Amino acid sequence: MVQAKIESEQKLFINGEWRKAKEYTPLYSPYSGEEISKVPMASLQETEDAIEAAVQAQAAMRMLTAYERSEILYNLVNLLKQNYDRAAVLIALEAAKPIGTAKAEVDRTIQTYKFAAQEASQLFGETIPLDAAPGGQNRLGYTKPEPLGVIGAITPFNFPMNLVAHKVGPAIATGNTIVLKPASQTPLSSFFLAELLHEAGLPAGALNVITGSGRVVGDHIVTHEKVKMITFTGSPEVGKQIRERAGLKRATLELGSNSAAIVDEDTEIDRVIGRCVQGAFSFQGQVCISLQRVYVHENIYDAFVEKFIQETKKLTIGDPLDEKTDVSALISKGDVDRALAWINEAKDRGATVVTGGKAEGNILLPTVIVNASSQLKVSCQEVFAPIVVINPVSSVEQAVEEVNNSRFGLQAGIYTRDIQKAMWVSDRLEVGGVMINDIPTFRVDNMPYGGVKESGTGREGIKYAVKEMTETKLVVVNNNY
Repeated sequence: MVQAKIESEQKLFINGEWRKAKEYTPLYSPYSGEEISKVPMASLQETEDAIEAAVQAQAAMRMLTAYERSEILYNLVNLLKQNYDRAAVLIALEAAKPIGTAKAEVDRTIQTYKFAAQEASQLFGETIPLDAAPGGQNRLGYTKPEPLGVIGAITPFNFPMNLVAHKVGPAIATGNTIVLKPASQTPLSSFFLAELLHEAGLPAGALNVITGSGRVVGDHIVTHEKVKMITFTGSPEVGKQIRERAGLKRATLELGSNSAAIVDEDTEIDRVIGRCVQGAFSFQGQVCISLQRVYVHENIYDAFVEKFIQETKKLTIGDPLDEKTDVSALISKGDVDRALAWINEAKDRGATVVTGGKAEGNILLPTVIVNASSQLKVSCQEVFAPIVVINPVSSVEQAVEEVNNSRFGLQAGIYTRDIQKAMWVSDRLEVGGVMINDIPTFRVDNMPYGGVKESGTGREGIKYAVKEMTETKLVVVNNNY
């Protein structure tokens, strides 16, 4: 495995230059607890400088042709391929993501930027038949997409490269400029991206990466009048605050979930059990669409739970840099403590922990809970840990009610061999995406991705993010003149 060289002290990336900050904070490995590097804490002035650099770079981005924007993104794709192992190791170190899962994220990141490169060359409007209305004769009308301006991007720790790509890729494709604030625990991937995009030929100031306090950096980005859009992935609580403070800015908010799957009585358990375990415990459950709730028909419930436990116990726990590791450390000690408290609440209120429920350092063992009420935190809140709740249901109709009994609505899945039943369920689930014969954790990077209720507003997926990041301008030519 290639070891990524990490500078002992990181720098802010503003206007195409690396800038040392006045204040730093240590960055620790979630797995070992060792210091990885020191991360700059941007001041209000440095945040202002980054926004102003993005404002000034708008002219250069507008001058780029569609071909040139596409070429920059393809250059980035090639640089990521050349630095593949380095990228994966960075993710594993800063996020404690098992290296195999980290490599899968790099693969997806490369694909995401490919989609962005393709979209950059496919921006077009439409002609409008103005003569369909009285008074519109002898006039030509057409639309064209234009960039919004400065995009403020605020990203989480769990996909430090690919979720950044879902914001940076379409922003570049559409000719916007970006001020990026990555998660405090995973800034290394974003600094690495800045390095590669600079080499790929992106104009200075088009991407600025600043780290620091959410109250300083994040608030200034959200409220600044020159920032035209906020794209945010994170908690519903922070998302609501952003929506309240963003004013008339556009906002794409990808927020929380407690995603569920329904397993009908005709399901072949052996064919789906491995997939369900993967959906529940991949990257320690720290995935917005992680499989958190499973509703299994009572006729196959006992067999499903038994086989789920057997498959869970096969997972390898350990160092994220070990190729054999399936599950490693949660992102922080605080998250371990919170998850254990939620598990204990479930036990105290009648649920049964059939495996796991304990921690080894910052590693929470994969945990399966049965017979948990919908009022428990492990059921009704976003657990963001390797915890799954499996409950019996008497019918698919009951399962749909249980799935919809949530303040979230991101994605859900149903396993059934009855296509009519599957379609009936898909019409009634209150979610942004329904996966038939798959877990809710399925995502590829060109599909529309987003939720309803407290799971957010807007859609990601490059084609759909491009629409969010452009303004439609109408042009009318009067041929009578």
